[in-house]
Amino acid sequence: MRLLVIEDDKHLSDTVCETTRDLFEAEQAFDGEEGLYMAEQNIYDVIILDIMMPYMDGYEVLGQLRQKGISTPVLILTAKDGIDDKIRGFKKGADDYLVKPFHREELLLRLEAILRRSVGGFKENTLLFKDLKLNLKSRGVHIGEETVLLNGKQIDLLEYLINNKNMILTKEQIFDRVWGMDSSTTNTVIEVYISNLRKKFKAFGYDKYIKTIRGMGYMLSENEDDHE
Repeated sequence: MRLLVIEDDKHLSDTVCETTRDLFEAEQAFDGEEGLYMAEQNIYDVIILDIMMPYMDGYEVLGQLRQKGISTPVLILTAKDGIDDKIRGFKKGADDYLVKPFHREELLLRLEAILRRSVGGFKENTLLFKDLKLNLKSRGVHIGEETVLLNGKQIDLLEYLINNKNMILTKEQIFDRVWGMDSSTTNTVIEVYISNLRKKFKAFGYDKYIKTIRGMGYMLSENEDDHE
């Protein structure tokens, strides 16, 4: 799973990344403007957000994200411990609020709690879509009692589609999430992987749920009658 840490203290940011490395692949932003730009890509499972930062504070970053309809869970991590600060953070759309200094174990527990609420099935390491199950730990995929054999990037793509079911994902979002912004390949590879997923799912009748939204991107839709 992917984590974005928006924190101007590089040492603290590195500590958070190290603390969470067993759960997340973390990326870092060191000021509010950079953090907002990265968060707007909507490719992260959770965001850790500082309040006091250069160029744009965390409240403004969070407010703009929610105004743009980006619902990625956000944990505010800040030295501001006043009740008014906490109220303001929650009203802006924060999912949790942790005051510095913090215990590493508490940070991990709060992140796990956020993921259980937002993604579902985190404790069991399982994502569900109808009768399809994706085990995040074993990387196994099953539809009913049958095993679907997928390779690494196909599983990563499926995970992203399930986590954002019924939402249109652009090619740019999918590419940045699955292959990474620094990948040397191009986003034309997405068409190949979407086609391969459909072929793997066709025997189970699940190919019909992967929709191409022309001129926009792709969507894993629970409604098989949606038109492409």
